[in-house]
Amino acid sequence: MTTLLVNIKELIQVRKPGTKKISGIEMKTLPTIKKAFLLIKNGFIIDFGSMDSVPKLACKKIDCTGKMVLPTWCDSHTHIVFAGNREQEFVDRINGLTYEQIAKNGGGILNSAKKLQNTNEIDLYEQSAKRLEEIMALGTGAVEIKSGYGLTIDAELKMLKVIKRLKENYRIPIKATFLGAHAFPSKFKDNKEGYINLIINEMLPKIAQENLAEFIDVFCETGYFSVEDTNKILSAAKSYGLIPKVHVNQFNTIGGIQVSVKHKALSVDHLEVMTSEDINSLKGSDTMPVALPSCSYFLSIPYTPARAIIESGLPLALATDFNPGSTPSGNMNFVVATACIKMKMTPEEAINAATINGAYAMNLSEEVGSITKGKKANFIITKEIPSYGFIPYSFGSNLIEDVYIDGEKI
Repeated sequence: MTTLLVNIKELIQVRKPGTKKISGIEMKTLPTIKKAFLLIKNGFIIDFGSMDSVPKLACKKIDCTGKMVLPTWCDSHTHIVFAGNREQEFVDRINGLTYEQIAKNGGGILNSAKKLQNTNEIDLYEQSAKRLEEIMALGTGAVEIKSGYGLTIDAELKMLKVIKRLKENYRIPIKATFLGAHAFPSKFKDNKEGYINLIINEMLPKIAQENLAEFIDVFCETGYFSVEDTNKILSAAKSYGLIPKVHVNQFNTIGGIQVSVKHKALSVDHLEVMTSEDINSLKGSDTMPVALPSCSYFLSIPYTPARAIIESGLPLALATDFNPGSTPSGNMNFVVATACIKMKMTPEEAINAATINGAYAMNLSEEVGSITKGKKANFIITKEIPSYGFIPYSFGSNLIEDVYIDGEKI
């Protein structure tokens, strides 16, 4: 099927093939074509350009007068597969408890793990599918989903099997990450080495045997997994071909970035606390820094220092961290707006971070993240807006008119 979009007010994030990520000062540039057309066929982008050169074809046409077209958001860090919610912890924080205090009282990740362990796979899938459909309607066209709320062999496998079913039943690219090292289960409170051995000797072989994940993640943080723990787990995962994407520097800087770069991590995520040494460690690497601003918003913790990262010449991606405890939202539009408002990113930088750089952080650079010939026709048609800067400016409004995945409106 061939579809031609015409009279596009501005076609955003137009890139040549081979552009994988945008770094440093280049993030301030967002290539666009005004008064444009976009031609898609059989789910792929095959041509685009100025209306002055629009092809004359007998095919379905969509008039985009006054509207913008941009690639769908690429959300490279989520925990969409979870059971229930943690609304009570939200109230507890309002009443003065910190995220760390709630975790010590049996809340946090362990609370989610208990709920997930008691939820059957069918119910877990149905809950997760609703969330996936929700974020797709909000413009997300590629997503990474982590395990990590299981913390037992059976429950971690259950989560990853749900992710696999989502991959099979939905057209958007979905990447699976094994995050068994999310927290230490209660039964291993005094035997942390025992749980790490369980991950390495029992979980990893089964996950690899069933081909349930592409990435490996560790919550490298004070009170969770140490740098030494992280090094041990990532070293073991390498033999199974799992690529690291690591939680680091959310509350403390303890060397997580350095060990992640050592293991050639595809991304390091959170980064709310950064030193000049951390930033320098990322220079010259292929590791993508990923900021999660709606997590900072929800927990009232510092925001990732985007300006320092970008001005050092590094790239930056944006993601939601959609999860029940620290970010119960998968709205990438809000993430883009919050990055501009609270992290002082320009609209150009934020859109680059939420599209092409997000795709890189999932190894999807060849498929999505930009308007490029040969890529999937995953794109957003906005409502009539004055400019793309209006997207973060009007942060409380839904400015999306339609979302297309593989060239079909969802």
